Amino acid sequence: MTVAFWRTLYSPGHDVARLDRVDDGWRLSGTALWIQDGRPARLDYAVALTSGWITRAGRITGFIGEDPVDRRITLTDGRWALDGVEQPELDRLIHLDFGFTPATNLQQLKHADLAIGEAADIHAAWIDYEGGLSRLPQRYRRTGKETYAYESPTSGYAETLIVAPDGFAREYPTLWTRLL
Repeated sequence: MTVAFWRTLYSPGHDVARLDRVDDGWRLSGTALWIQDGRPARLDYAVALTSGWITRAGRITGFIGEDPVDRRITLTDGRWALDGVEQPELDRLIHLDFGFTPATNLQQLKHADLAIGEAADIHAAWIDYEGGLSRLPQRYRRTGKETYAYESPTSGYAETLIVAPDGFAREYPTLWTRLL
C-alpha cells in the first residue's frame, strides 16, 4: 500500500490517494476536495488496473456544489464506455486520466517505465469532473532520476514534474504539491 496527500495550488483544496495491490493488479483510489467556480467540490475516485498498469475501469462519485457527480468508466476488450455508452473514438487507448487529481499520472509512468533520456507519447482517455471522455495526448520525457518533462498540448500545459520513488508526483507545477 502507498498513500499520497497533495495540496492544490490553483484553489484551496487537497487530494489524497491510495494505491493497493490486489489479486489481479492494482487499485488506485482517493478523494479530491477543492473549490470549483465558487462551489465546494468533493470527488471520490477509483481506478482498477491490471498488473501491467492498464486500466480496467474507473469511477467518480461526489458533488460539485449542489450537483451530484456519478460517472462509471469501463474498458472491455479495447472498447471504452462512459456510463454504459460506448466511446469508439477512444478505442485502443489503455489509460484513464482524471483531470482533477495528480494520482492518475502514476499508472502511465509505471506502464511506460522510462529510463533517463527516454520519452513516450501517451494518449489517455481523459475525464474531468463534469464532461465526457476525450482523447488526451501527453508526452513524458524522463530527464532525471525523479524528473519528467511533461506536455499536454491540448491544454497548453508543459512543466517539469518531480516524481517520488513510489511513482506519485511530488511537484506538479501550478497545480499540486505533495505534502505526504
